[in-house]
Amino acid sequence: MEMSAVSDQRSAKKLTCGAVVGALFEYDTPKIVHITNKKVGVINRLCQLVIIGYIVGYVIVYQKGYQEFDDVVSGTTTKVKGIAQTNYTALDMTGPGGLKFRIWDVADYVIPPQENGAFFVMTNVIYTPRQTQTTCDEDPLYITCQNDSDCKAGEQVPNGNGIQTGECIPSTRNASIKVCVIHAWCPVETDELPINNDTLLTGTEDFTVLIKNNIEFPKFKAKSRNILDSQNQSYLQKCQYSRSHPVDCFCPVFRLGTIVDLTETKYRDIAVMGGVIGINIDWNCNLDHSIKNCAPVYSFTRLDEANAKIAKGTNFRYANYYDNNNTAFRDLYKAYGIRFIVRVTGKAGKFSIIPLLLNIGSGVGLLAIATVVCDVITLYVLEKGYYYKENKYLYVDDFPKDELSGSKAANDNDDEPLLDDRA
Repeated sequence: MEMSAVSDQRSAKKLTCGAVVGALFEYDTPKIVHITNKKVGVINRLCQLVIIGYIVGYVIVYQKGYQEFDDVVSGTTTKVKGIAQTNYTALDMTGPGGLKFRIWDVADYVIPPQENGAFFVMTNVIYTPRQTQTTCDEDPLYITCQNDSDCKAGEQVPNGNGIQTGECIPSTRNASIKVCVIHAWCPVETDELPINNDTLLTGTEDFTVLIKNNIEFPKFKAKSRNILDSQNQSYLQKCQYSRSHPVDCFCPVFRLGTIVDLTETKYRDIAVMGGVIGINIDWNCNLDHSIKNCAPVYSFTRLDEANAKIAKGTNFRYANYYDNNNTAFRDLYKAYGIRFIVRVTGKAGKFSIIPLLLNIGSGVGLLAIATVVCDVITLYVLEKGYYYKENKYLYVDDFPKDELSGSKAANDNDDEPLLDDRA
């Protein structure tokens, strides 16, 4: 019994090894079988037509599969122009230095004067004049106290304006509240907009910005810019961008109010608290023609959250410093405004034989899908699938050498198999 079991195990191992070796040294060759079935023939031609239409119509023509492409490299500068005004008398306010009426020009409201691919225009401001380094009461928004022990001398007020002195006094803004005395730039800022739901600077929507965009496609050594050769100095001085105008849609001078309107935002809504606007310049160039025929397309979008519940808008602080009788002073500005970010996208294409041949080769390879689809239908869907399967697959064992010559002679006399659908 033990000898028999050992013999069976050895036989099983031999069979397994034989199967593995056989699988490694087998070879499959295609066999062509002509099937005269109209349904299968129509499906085959339709699949081929769909694949050819996809390659020719979509890949080569629509996607320009006969071109090689390069991404755009860009540099952008901006120049803002415009005058804003603030009538402090009408607002029952006193302006900087006791001004009753103030004019704001580009040096006042564009901060900083130049940025890389962006610019900021101030539309609203909180102004705190003549601050000097001394002691004063802190804003009640940041810290309150009951007695001196609540104020930690030498410690910074969290998110506040200065360093605590250890003294607790009634607030000069609200005598019913006690606050800590701090060492800081005094008086501290009152963080409230001067006008509810309106801007201190009026007329900013009529400011204009000239955007100069220079581009290059390094692979093709092609350069261009958004100021076209057909435009001259007199045209640039009077034109303004208009999306619907056939000529002014290429004008590089933009009215700020028009930019904001094209983002489906009301200018006053964004000007009060500030926001972020994206200006996109898109270049899609066909360098099979002259680069001079390539012109940019402009689009605009609001990037910040218009309905944000907290931390809404865009603002920052800056100061102007000066001396008076050997005492350092500064005027503090909390500037609200619109930050415009200029983004440049695009690509250029030019004819090349290599991508064309690659796409044609891919299309030829995809034609095999038609064969696979028809094989599935023929073998597994049609009623006579078993008949087609018998004639499609032929299993041939290796012949002994003495029978090889006779087998070859017999095969030479056989005709190519032709399967009629009537079988």
